[in-house]
Amino acid sequence: MTTPFPFTAVVGQDDLRLALLLNAVSPAVGGVLVRGEKGTAKSTAVRALSVLLPTVDVVAGCRFSCDPAAPDPACPDGPHNPPGAFESRPARMVELPVGASEDRLVGALDIERALAEGVKAFEPGLLADAHRGILYVDEVNLLHDHLVDLLLDAAAMGASYVEREGVSVRHAAKFLLVGTMNPEEGELRPQLLDRFGLTVEVAASREPDQRVEVVRRRLAYDDDPAGFATRWAGEEAAVRQRIVAARALLPSVRLGDGALRQIAATCAAFEVDGMRADIVMARTATALAAWAGRTEVLAEDVRQAALLALPHRRRRNPFDAPGLDEDKLDQTLEEFSGESESESEDDDPDPDGPGGGGGRPAPDDGDPQGGDTGARPEAGEDGEPQASGGSGEQAPTRSAEPFRTKVLTVPGIGAGAAGRRSRARTEHGRTTGARRPRGALTKLHLAATVQAAAPHQRARGRSGPGLVVRRDDLRQATREGREGNLVLFLVDASGSMAARQRMSAVKGAVLSLLLDAYQRRDKVGLVTFRGAAAEVALPPTSSVDAAAARLEALPTGGRTPLAAGLLKAHDVLRVERLRDPARRALVVVVTDGRATGGPEPVALAGRAARLFAADGVASVVVDCESGPVRLGLAGQLAGELGGAAVTLDELRADSIAGLVKDVQSRSRRAA
Repeated sequence: MTTPFPFTAVVGQDDLRLALLLNAVSPAVGGVLVRGEKGTAKSTAVRALSVLLPTVDVVAGCRFSCDPAAPDPACPDGPHNPPGAFESRPARMVELPVGASEDRLVGALDIERALAEGVKAFEPGLLADAHRGILYVDEVNLLHDHLVDLLLDAAAMGASYVEREGVSVRHAAKFLLVGTMNPEEGELRPQLLDRFGLTVEVAASREPDQRVEVVRRRLAYDDDPAGFATRWAGEEAAVRQRIVAARALLPSVRLGDGALRQIAATCAAFEVDGMRADIVMARTATALAAWAGRTEVLAEDVRQAALLALPHRRRRNPFDAPGLDEDKLDQTLEEFSGESESESEDDDPDPDGPGGGGGRPAPDDGDPQGGDTGARPEAGEDGEPQASGGSGEQAPTRSAEPFRTKVLTVPGIGAGAAGRRSRARTEHGRTTGARRPRGALTKLHLAATVQAAAPHQRARGRSGPGLVVRRDDLRQATREGREGNLVLFLVDASGSMAARQRMSAVKGAVLSLLLDAYQRRDKVGLVTFRGAAAEVALPPTSSVDAAAARLEALPTGGRTPLAAGLLKAHDVLRVERLRDPARRALVVVVTDGRATGGPEPVALAGRAARLFAADGVASVVVDCESGPVRLGLAGQLAGELGGAAVTLDELRADSIAGLVKDVQSRSRRAA
């Protein structure tokens, strides 16, 4: 067995280590989400924590790690009659792979035996293995949404339920949940972020001395893992004993009304949704006091709890960076620190103080125009300058506020990654038919199975009320749900698009589509063209935040190499098909349709566009042309692409979901 890197030997990362230890002291805190760049000891620290956890007593032979002092009455291996035989073992750390199936996570029922023999033959999953230990999910942001839902539901309820065609199994599943993720590879949905108790941002140190120490310890560990662990055994034993002592002290810790009001005031000040943040802060502050060996929660515990429990809950939209304004936090804690004294002096039990205001100053309204980030026309500007091939580069313009767009979909039925955009054959969704299972049966189609078995009952010697079912009779349900796509944005940043009002509107529209892509679990990419060439501003990624940042800094000006942009986008799709062949693409071209530079630029752009039509790539052209005289070039480009053209205003219309399908169907009929 590999010797893990000692927890106490991890250099720096104080917040990460503290968050993990607080969950070890009080698993009710709700787990830890560790966010940070690669190579920052996220996985190392989590694996090292498992060695520090106290050993657990389990019922001998129980696959679900029941506590012999209080066995689970619903345990599938039960009933267990205490006191019975038991054994002690180290707490487990179970890793959930990103590509795990639902059956691997929650366990699997043998449907064939359930139907034919009427027995509940259940094979435990990873949730059962992790009971009373640690469940570690590396790259949790890449885990399929339905698996994350199952995982977090089990963590919240302390139990796992498996339901298959009327057959159900329940078992206890209480574990310390730890997830790690690299934000550059995409974010978790806000409602899933909220389900993690604490979050920690980690980054590599910029201090040379600390970096030297990291390398020195890692090389020493790699040369002799056992010897390195022995040198840190004393520190490890001290932390292990401190965890045990803090667990014993935890029930005696008092959370006073003053601390509780500070917690409530802090959550209200940062406008977090719901009440989960208040509860998590209270549990974290209590665990902090126990870890410090105190029986009273202090203001410093509340402050530290806020820094761990609130940053991931205060994001107002996907493009806001997580974090907490510490000055505002300190001001709130100070404002409510002496409230109990003032109440006793005033002899006023009203928690809001005289007049219902609690003595708090009125909020500063600030600039009534503050928060308006949309571009405003300059005085005297009565038109949009049309740059005609100039080489001057304009400063980046700020994007307009995003709005809700209607759904753009890829026609047909795919089989890509789970998402919320286009129709696809999935494991979850509405049942559309049945087929023979390929490999293990995951979703039984009961009616089709009975129909397949029924004609053979006499030949199989059926004599009782039961149905004689064989493996050849089983039918897998085929289901239709939604998939995530690759949405590749091709944005014209040339001089003809560079007018202040127009570029602001264009960025606002693309930002809105990016927000839609985030909500629908798409991958996104960004290609821009201007001057003499096109460039890949952002290769296909799940990080919509990164795309929004590149869009905000997009420079404009110069000629319009439309053909170069189309060819670059086509090349990006070709490479991505090799990497992720099941994920279908949707190309969104944002342009006024003009093409300049080089010989026959319009004809060359038309030939490049027809490559997309020949490959059957779904596309939409967002027509940015404006003014009294319009050439309709974007519409012509859409025709060459075999896609649809919509104006910026039409992105807000009733529905453009069918435009891609309608145009492509007309193109097929014309061909």
